[in-house]
Amino acid sequence: MKISTKGRYALRMLLDLAENADGSFVSLKEISERQNISKKYLEQIVPVLHRSNILITGRGYQGGYKLSKSPDKYKVGDILRLTEGSLAPVACLEQAENTCERSADCITLPLWKGLYKVINEYLDGITLQDIIDSRKRLDSDSYII
Repeated sequence: MKISTKGRYALRMLLDLAENADGSFVSLKEISERQNISKKYLEQIVPVLHRSNILITGRGYQGGYKLSKSPDKYKVGDILRLTEGSLAPVACLEQAENTCERSADCITLPLWKGLYKVINEYLDGITLQDIIDSRKRLDSDSYII
């Protein structure tokens, strides 16, 4: 499993909104500049996030985007599944029902199921707020005398 730029950039965009919104809308231009991500690329990600009610869109002079809920309500796993599709490490686990003709005899299937379970539990156990808090702790631990 490899997370694409779409998934990574969506996560960075949402984290940027969580850190910089203060209740107001944030423009894609601002996010693009802070995150060093092409505005055009962000424009491709926005519809996916907007359709899923992750983002609220504001039009006009003060328009832009903001999160529809607080950062502690967004699980990293949900965001990545939305942008990446399945997080399954092998194709036979991408569907709810395993239709692989070898699944009954596959000696490695339990390994892949275990890995898939760990991936989902780990990513579903982290929210945008957790990432922000972790960064704040790291920043507060560094000081200069």
